[in-house]
Amino acid sequence: MPFLIALSGLPGVGKSTIAKDLSGRLPAFLLRVDAVEAALKRSVFNIHPAEDAGYLALAAIAAGNLELGHNVVADTVNPVAESRQLWRETAQSTGATLLNVEIVCSDEREHRKRVESRETEIDGLTLPRWPEVRSHEYEPWTEPCLQLDSSSLSVGQSVDTITKALTALRQNG
Repeated sequence: MPFLIALSGLPGVGKSTIAKDLSGRLPAFLLRVDAVEAALKRSVFNIHPAEDAGYLALAAIAAGNLELGHNVVADTVNPVAESRQLWRETAQSTGATLLNVEIVCSDEREHRKRVESRETEIDGLTLPRWPEVRSHEYEPWTEPCLQLDSSSLSVGQSVDTITKALTALRQNG
């Protein structure tokens, strides 16, 4: 049974860095909503902001890969109950096991430094500035998820923790 690992968290907390390492180690397909939303913006339709279009497109791509038995790492902010429900439905409809992982950076100074020093690697993506990150809508989780603090864990430690959680899920059915 394939895994769908849904990474969540505000911009700049380290999701993409962790996602890249994790997808190589599992192995898994890495799906980044930023890449989809930037493509929608560059398209002839010039969809910006993408609203739910990026998430819906990403979930469809994830479902296709999960149905083929491939693991998927979804790298998204995943800020509200509706987006989190989308990943639950995607996992359920494909028979995949869902692991929700919230990445936080509890050190505000470090988080700000990361946001302000990032450079985009996706054509057409405009990275949010610190005031935008601070005011970004982000609802607290109301269901269980694995929470990792990137200010105290290295990327390797975070990936190790996620892979151990996946092993426990596999063993516990």
